[in-house]
Amino acid sequence: MTAQLQIDFVSDVSCPWCAIGLGALEAALARVAADVQAELRFQPFELNPRMVPEGQDIEEHIREKYGSSPEQQAQMREMIRQRGEAVGFEFGIGLRKRIYNTFDAHRLLHWAELQGAEQQRALKKALLAAYFTKGENPSDHDLLLRVVGEVGLDVARAREILNSDEYASETRSREKLYTDAGIHSVPAIIINNQHLISGGQPVEVFERALRQIAGAQPSTTAVA
Repeated sequence: MTAQLQIDFVSDVSCPWCAIGLGALEAALARVAADVQAELRFQPFELNPRMVPEGQDIEEHIREKYGSSPEQQAQMREMIRQRGEAVGFEFGIGLRKRIYNTFDAHRLLHWAELQGAEQQRALKKALLAAYFTKGENPSDHDLLLRVVGEVGLDVARAREILNSDEYASETRSREKLYTDAGIHSVPAIIINNQHLISGGQPVEVFERALRQIAGAQPSTTAVA
């Protein structure tokens, strides 16, 4: 009998470990496809909810936030690039210059979920690629509308949403739901509203957790 799982992937489109975690989770789901069927939904989390509209230089931002030197940042970028490559995600070299606000991207992802799970997943992956692979600005409305069109969603409807406050309260409510539940770093992968896997884990960690949960094993929590 195939087990049915609900997976809530709490993340931001400006989080590199979210791109890695999603690639690893999708690879794990492919490995267990004969035994596990999953409904994957993407939930909003803003790493920088108070980021100014023009964004901030990424090296300056990381230095202020984490106190890391340019050399440490370079080492981390290379590790992230390698981890992404291992799960089929390309991090563009030297293209990502700034950190941006992502709230409008999350509003569109909320709308995309209403169109269907596959539409939301396509938009999520396209937004991650736009920022991390191509170095584009995920707060720019022209970019957001272009990506919406590329994944086959209604561009005119997306423009209406971006030109209004539509889905703002719903997005903030969802963000609060997860932060109130103790989620303060991402990715946070919540399975069947009970089991938490934190961080951009390797494929094997996700596969083991999926098999255990599908087999009604005790809860497991993995922390990066």
